[in-house]
Amino acid sequence: MSTTAFQTTSIQGATEQVDPVIVEIIRNGLFAVTEEMKTNLMRTAYNLIIYEALDFTVGLFTKEGDTVSIGLGLPMFIRGMSETVKAKIRHFGYEDIHPGDILVTNDAYTTGSHLNHFTFTMPVFHEGALIGFTCCMAHWLDVGGSLGQITTDIFSEGIQVPIVKYQRAGVVNQDLIDIIAMNVRLPERALGDLRAQITAITTGERRFLELVQRYGNAAVQASISQIMDASETLARQNTISIPDGVYEAESFMDDDGLEVGKRIPIRVKVTVKGDEMEVDLSDVSRQVKGFYNSGFTTGIACAQVAYKCLTTPTDYPVNDGSFRPLKVIMPMGTVISAERPYPMRVWMTFPMTVIDTIFKALAPAIPDRAIAGHHADLVFPNIHGISPEDGRLFIVGIGPLGGGWGAKSREDGVSVTVCINDGDTHNSPTEQLEAKYPVLVESYKIREDSGGAGEYRGGLGAEMVVQALSPFSVTTRIDRMHCKPWGLEGGGEAAGNGIAVRHKGHWEEDLPNAKIFNVRLERGDAYKMLSGGGGGFGNPFKRDPEKVAEDVREGYVSAQAALKLYGVVLDESCQVKHIETQALRGDD
Repeated sequence: MSTTAFQTTSIQGATEQVDPVIVEIIRNGLFAVTEEMKTNLMRTAYNLIIYEALDFTVGLFTKEGDTVSIGLGLPMFIRGMSETVKAKIRHFGYEDIHPGDILVTNDAYTTGSHLNHFTFTMPVFHEGALIGFTCCMAHWLDVGGSLGQITTDIFSEGIQVPIVKYQRAGVVNQDLIDIIAMNVRLPERALGDLRAQITAITTGERRFLELVQRYGNAAVQASISQIMDASETLARQNTISIPDGVYEAESFMDDDGLEVGKRIPIRVKVTVKGDEMEVDLSDVSRQVKGFYNSGFTTGIACAQVAYKCLTTPTDYPVNDGSFRPLKVIMPMGTVISAERPYPMRVWMTFPMTVIDTIFKALAPAIPDRAIAGHHADLVFPNIHGISPEDGRLFIVGIGPLGGGWGAKSREDGVSVTVCINDGDTHNSPTEQLEAKYPVLVESYKIREDSGGAGEYRGGLGAEMVVQALSPFSVTTRIDRMHCKPWGLEGGGEAAGNGIAVRHKGHWEEDLPNAKIFNVRLERGDAYKMLSGGGGGFGNPFKRDPEKVAEDVREGYVSAQAALKLYGVVLDESCQVKHIETQALRGDD
């Protein structure tokens, strides 16, 4: 087992000082390039998971592969994309990267995620010289492999494409397309998403070159260097605001889907010294037999996402300068640095809690910036069956289902919002689902009493009931059912995530975990998704009684919970009975 320390480094060269006004114009230009890449991908993609859920990321990179601007999608791609670009550079060498080339891979141990994430990269040349790369990583709904079953190695999870050229000097590799088409169940959709990704990276190349042609390559490259330096300076300034010290925390995941009930430990250690931070992930659980592993680059991304949230959350475009003060220590062979051939299909579930645990570790140091635990899961079922309209196979992921975020020291948690790793991800619109698939959304509502109690209440989760209008199979890989989101400073824990299934009118809700595989639903049957809430912050008895009463009137908190957890007595019209409340709380 080897342990690796990871730290981004300063970019050498590009020392020309550019007028600050031009730098800002170029900064916004770079951001606009990646936003247009996003837009064109969404407009041309074939699958809901891309054009509605936004399960993708696009970006611009230096000729060395460092991040210049990322159009979020998924924050967890923040490291995987850059390291994938660098892996492609190492594979081919600069001598074998030419204008009109497009490089591709879905290798899970390179991207850090699962085989569904195909990553296309295009070199950008100006006057014959390589000046950067555009890249797009996006989720293909189906890449072959096992459908709706837990996997125990990478080989059962679908087609693996090593680092190859999709296009060489403008000529498409038709052999590669034919191989992909033969290994997926819905080739027209897969290849449609492929073409959409090509649209995104060619858009990036064109717009980046327009920027270079307008201001000159020297000015653009120097501006990029200055933008990164400014991001580094800001990150260091905000790191200094965190007291020096060593901070540790521990949390747990429910299980790996195979050894049901066997908790998976997540332990982190954070060291702050001056304007630098070190995140040590050496004690995160070893890689597991079930498919909840992710690769090395995702492990690095856990630390980077947490660090950016704490130091430069509003600094755009997202670039590698922000991470220069951060050092990450992590051995290979953990659930966030898995090695071949461990399975990776549900790569994203555990990293969400790793980020939460980093926040938990730093809570005593920065209570004014601390946040209680959140629902930390996609709450995302996959269904597949035969369409009654055309007799063809359909596969769709319904979600993600937003849940509750943890409360802070001065504000309630946000309700029904996607987990931290999802960034700009959207849920699946009910109208789209019902129009395209044989489903009926019976109900979709806020989940009462799901937020953790506290002086500041945790955000609320949601409940969604989906009825089958024709037979299909449903699979969920949901975690944090039993290992619930934690509160801080006396705040209560939140409700966990969950799943229930209805057969012939009878609900089965007492399940050992929230992981079910290929459960067959007949017409009229249904499943119920439950997203957890966020933990509370502070003593619930210190919450303003009027806020508790308002929560009851809004359906966020039940009258019973108001009495039991908050010590607030209400009358029949949900108004506070102040004398009784003071007596119950022991107020002077």
